[in-house]
Amino acid sequence: MLLFIGGCSKNDAINQAEKTEKNRPSIAETKAIAEEGFVYGLPIVMNYAVMYEYAVDRNSDQYKAPFNQIKNEARVFTYKDTAIVTPNSDTPYSLNWMDLRTEPIVLSVPAVPRSRYYSVMLCDGNTFNYGYIGTRATGADAGVYMVVGPDWQGETPPGIKKLFRSSTQFSLAAYRTQLFNAADMPNVVKVQTGYKVQPLSAYLKQPAPPQAPAIDFPKVNAEMVKTNFFEYLDFALQFAPPGPEEQAIRAKLASIGIGAGKTFNFKDLSAEHKAAVLLGMKEGETKVEDAIAHIGTKINGWNVASITGDRAFFNGNWLARAAAAKAGIYGNDAVEAMYPLTTTLTNGDAIDTSKHNYTLTFAAGQFPPVNAFWSVTMYDGKTQFLINNPIDRYLINAPMLPGLKKNPDGSLTLYIQKDAPSADKKPNWLPAPDGPDYLVMRLYWPKETPPSILPAGSGTWQPPPVVQAQ
Repeated sequence: MLLFIGGCSKNDAINQAEKTEKNRPSIAETKAIAEEGFVYGLPIVMNYAVMYEYAVDRNSDQYKAPFNQIKNEARVFTYKDTAIVTPNSDTPYSLNWMDLRTEPIVLSVPAVPRSRYYSVMLCDGNTFNYGYIGTRATGADAGVYMVVGPDWQGETPPGIKKLFRSSTQFSLAAYRTQLFNAADMPNVVKVQTGYKVQPLSAYLKQPAPPQAPAIDFPKVNAEMVKTNFFEYLDFALQFAPPGPEEQAIRAKLASIGIGAGKTFNFKDLSAEHKAAVLLGMKEGETKVEDAIAHIGTKINGWNVASITGDRAFFNGNWLARAAAAKAGIYGNDAVEAMYPLTTTLTNGDAIDTSKHNYTLTFAAGQFPPVNAFWSVTMYDGKTQFLINNPIDRYLINAPMLPGLKKNPDGSLTLYIQKDAPSADKKPNWLPAPDGPDYLVMRLYWPKETPPSILPAGSGTWQPPPVVQAQ
């Protein structure tokens, strides 16, 4: 690949940055900074790519709604949804991308029966989960909440139950509303119609402040990210004031021309710097993949970990943040949901349903211990997307238990295979890809008293192993 990196410019971003630095980074230092910068920036760029498809590009087949408008999905995600890796297909989503530059956004939620779990996860451009509204966090009663940007200064008006502060000017409110079965969708829609979004001025019935300047959002897709990664990071960082733990990495990035207000352009780099940046990014990507493979504690082949949280949770551990985003961006905090995941058997062999059939058996009375519900979802091991299959089944979850077939001893066996099993096993079939598998178990609102999967990695309940069928 390096043979085709041509050109040599003395006006590229790195050379220009070096002219203003007393300690100019060498080629080796440039490579190291690119590696660290890739790890630091991966969740930020991933988030921008999703935001662009969902809230900016009206021509995208993934487009939801413009900023500060909620999009209620009266369906669960399927194999056609490809903007987010490992999408949840348990709960219909409502999505609200917020532009907080001008004024705060007010979120109102209705009273929701306690038997129906719901949550509103607030996740900013740094992929920090900075707050929750919902069954666990705020209860089943109706309420009004306010989300503010990083620079907002003002008083919390009457009637607001809680104020949440995003670390970036653009932020996501992701609503998850439990669906019991297909016939239950009208009830979910009724709850969704009670989710309201409005700017603070509208809530206060006051004139709106002047609009923020229009933004020319750069087009992004998977291929463009490969060659323009740091240009997208440049763009996103202007809306993300650095926290104290970011000062060091921001300074390093600035030393090679990357950062808010800068104009890093990969194609203008010299051959030496292109090579250094590409190699650094490649090594950063390898580190992220390795971190995912070793997330948390291995239990019966499953990785069990608490991998997402707020700024304090990550505390400057950019590799942990990148691994969490790559494993499944917009995952919940452990207290809201736990996500055991696996691609292997207990002995380390890859789960590959192009070669073998597998089973997963929950012993009698040993289903995942939750206050809400649990599920097991199948993804393509290569893409981390849901599987197109003849029965349109992407998961097996707790609400499906009445229609599943238990074993004589009360245990429950799931059949993980690409082709339909025999008729007596078909009710418990989890369709799988013709290739490697990626399985994610979800425990919504996990119990905190024994038996429990918490604390992550040392809980009293453990996920059972996936077993190769004989």
